[in-house]
Formats: sequence, structure tokens, C-alpha cells
Amino acid sequence: MTVAFVLSGGASLGAVQVGMAKALESEDIRPDLIIGTSVGAINGGWLAGGGGADELEHIWRSLRRSDLFPMRPVHGLRAFTGRAPNLVPNARLRRLLTRHLRFARLEDAAVPLTVVAADAQSGREVLLREGPAIDSILASAALPAVFPPVLVGERLLIDGGVVNNTPISTAIDSGATEVWVLSTGYSCGLPAPPTTAVSMAMHAVALLVQQRLVLETRSRTYAVPVHLVPPPCPISVTPTDFSHTDELIDRAEAGTRQWLGNGRPHALPLLPDAHARVHHHDHHPN
Repeated sequence: MTVAFVLSGGASLGAVQVGMAKALESEDIRPDLIIGTSVGAINGGWLAGGGGADELEHIWRSLRRSDLFPMRPVHGLRAFTGRAPNLVPNARLRRLLTRHLRFARLEDAAVPLTVVAADAQSGREVLLREGPAIDSILASAALPAVFPPVLVGERLLIDGGVVNNTPISTAIDSGATEVWVLSTGYSCGLPAPPTTAVSMAMHAVALLVQQRLVLETRSRTYAVPVHLVPPPCPISVTPTDFSHTDELIDRAEAGTRQWLGNGRPHALPLLPDAHARVHHHDHHPN
């Protein structure tokens, strides 16, 4: 049995993956390989270092918005006037990764790690399994217009969520015989639309990738068991809001424990206009 964890993007909602990982680990469900996109690549990198869910939790409970999204008016103005390619610099995220990542190169991870990015020029999916770990993860999390693209080797790369936010097929192609999908979900219960450009951009991307996940899992039959761990819903915070990290971790852990204990009966949370359609979390071959 080769167990893969697939971790999707979702910015601050990556806290949800922490609670899921804690609950899975408590049932001795651990990955033999990890596939991550965007914040899923960040979490995947920390998990692949061998520290486990407790270390991941410790990192997340100390995070603040400024650690990932330091808003600098001058930099934002330069981006708005076309003199910079992004709204937010990635220097603080680089420092955060440098402080907590346990390996310098992807191939040195304790658990095999694949990081999903996209070629900024061709738009093609790029799977990174070797090379500089920090640059690779930064590239996977480089949401266009928000963070700068990252040069890895000879390719300029951007956020992998653009091409494959939840790379289930990548895990299967990598040899997984059982896949656990740790999706961040999306802000399905906002009391009002986001009020900042970055928040609105992140929310819009989350809606797009959630719809893609729903459509993909609805239309495909996988050759191996694929378990889609249900994220909390409603989530009433945007993907740039780190003030509810503790709540998201706790809700995700409790919800995942209940889901596991009940035999995984719940339905995949869909977009608001599709809640009446139910699709089960476990997809098995016919």
C-alpha cells in the first residue's frame, strides 16, 4: 500500500489541512508520498520534512497575515501603475520557509514530495521533484499578480493552482495505491464580498478551483481509492484572513475525526448553487 496525501491551495485556509492531518495521523494514516499545490506545497513541504502534524500545527498557530501577505502601499502602487508584476513581495514567505523547512532540495525530503507549479510563459503544468526546495515551493505559491513569479532552473514559474490545484491524477501516476485529498475548501459563508483587491483575487481563485474539483470528482472514476476529506463549511473568512487559524484547525480536526468515525459518509461540499446535488467522498473503480 502506497498512501499519498494531496494538498490543494487556499492561502490562509491552509489551516484546514493542519486539522485534517492531525486527525489522520491520530488514526495512523500517514503519507508515503505528498503532492502539493500552492499553500498545499508549503504544508506538504513541512510535512515532508518528517516533523509530523504537531510541528505543522505549531507553525500555523504562530502565523500572522504579515508573514505571508505583507501589504506595502508603495509596492502596491508600483504594481497598479505597471512598474511591478505583483502586489505583494515574497521575501517574508521565503524567510518563513527558510526557518521551518528541514531540507534544502526536494529530493532530500524525508517523505517524497512533488510540488505543482505552472510555466508562466506556456501555461503548462510543471511537476517539481528535484531541485531547490524553497524556490520550488515559492513558485508553486506564486499566485499571479499577487506574488512574483519565481525562476526555477531556466523556467519562470507561477502558482500551480492555475493548472492543477488538486492533483489527484498526479498522485496516482506517481504510484499511489490510496489517495487522501486534503482540500482547503473555500469561503462558502462570507457575510459580505471581500473588500480588498488581494482578498477578492484569492476568493475568486478559490471559487474557480473548487468548481474544478467538484467537476473532476463528479466525472471521473479513479483506479485506486480516493478519499476526499471534507473541509469545514461554512467558512466565513477570506483566504487572506489569518485571524481565525485556531478555529479552522480545531474545526477541521473535529470534523475529520467525526467523518472517519462515521465511516466517511458525508458529501463533498459544493458551490452554493449546487448544494442539493450529493456526491460521496470515496471513489472506487467500477
